[in-house]
Order: sequence, then structure tokens, then C-alpha cells
Amino acid sequence: MTNYDAILFDLGNTLVSYYQRDQFPIILRESLSGVLMAAGVSSHQVDLDDLLQAALRLNREREDHMVWPLSERLHTLMKEYRPAQALPMETMVEAFLQPIFQCAHLDKDATTILDELRKRSIRTAIVSNTPWGSPAEPWRRELARHGLLERCDAVVFCVEVGWRKPHKAPFHRALELIECDAARSAFVGDNPRWDVIGARESGLTPILITQDIPPDPHCQVIKELRHLIEVL
Repeated sequence: MTNYDAILFDLGNTLVSYYQRDQFPIILRESLSGVLMAAGVSSHQVDLDDLLQAALRLNREREDHMVWPLSERLHTLMKEYRPAQALPMETMVEAFLQPIFQCAHLDKDATTILDELRKRSIRTAIVSNTPWGSPAEPWRRELARHGLLERCDAVVFCVEVGWRKPHKAPFHRALELIECDAARSAFVGDNPRWDVIGARESGLTPILITQDIPPDPHCQVIKELRHLIEVL
């Protein structure tokens, strides 16, 4: 049995399933359509296929892992359209995120595992990137909707520290908030780069959720979230 003082978790496709990478263009199209509708942009003003292609060209992250905020990307995409009325960026962001939130599926064991860790006096935190650098507040409401916010001792989204995983900043901020040492903490996630490499370079023990053969033979692997308790 390995003793940890803290277990940190990724969010998307770890605690809550949203979409796979190849599904993102479909979700992105729905998100853009929602933004246009919220802005009152009429259908004859925009070719949605062209707008989607322009958005896909923005579907990348900075090589240094600095957050590229959603507000900047939406401003770039929408600047040539004239909405029926001035629309606050907050409203545009909410419209953009709605299709993502609608496809959410909470892992059936997520709340049980978090409750069990609390019973064992193991501190917990969520450390997550957000799609397109979307702001933290809607995501905190999303965590509350699934009963996750109150079950974790801390939550850190990339936009709150200015850097995306695998950068060390989000991991270290979470450890600071829960007052735990990286050497006695583990990070559970589904992505070999953002989660495994990011956690390891930040001093945490990575635990990868995957059904595939892991690229790193030295990484602890579980096939499903429910198996986490078995390896602790």
C-alpha cells in the first residue's frame, strides 16, 4: 500500500467525460452557432462552415503553455460580424460553453471515491485545463452541478494561474492551497502528456487512466477511475 497525503485529479475525461479529441470539431461548431445566436447575428451574415474553419485554425495552444484566453479567440472570430446589440463577453462565453456542458457525463464512481479519500483524511484537489482557455467561474459552477466542488479541498484551473498543464504552475498552486508536499501526492489523469509528464515534472506521482498500453512503462496505470482505491 502506498501512503499519500493528497490525491489530485484532472477533470475532463477523468472525473467527468465530455468529448474525445476527434469529436471536438462537432462541439466547436455547436459552440460557435450558440455564440452567433446569442449575439443576434443573422444566418445570412455568416457562413458557419467558414467560421468553423477559422476557429479550427485557432484550435492550438501556445508552445510555452501560457493560457490563450477564450475571450481573445472569440474576439478574433467575431470582430467582422455586427451583432444585433452589444453583447457582454461573459454572455458569449456562456453560449460557447453550453454545448460542452450538455455532453457531460459524471463518472459513476467519482463522488464515491472523493468521499472515501476524505474519510481516509487524504486531501484532494482538481487541477484542470479549460477548453480554449475558458474562464474558471463557469467551470466552478459545472463542478458544483456534479457535486464535485464541495467534495474537493481545492480547485485550480489553468486560467487562474496563467499556465496550462503540463506547466508546473497549476500543480504547484493546488499543492500550496492544500498545504501538501508533491513527494507525498499523486495526480490522476487521462492524458500522457498533460497529466503524466506534467505531474512527474512537478514532483507528483502520476496515475494514468487508460485502456491502452501506456507509453511510459514506469507509470502506474488503472483502467477505470473505480480502480484508484485499489492501488492506494
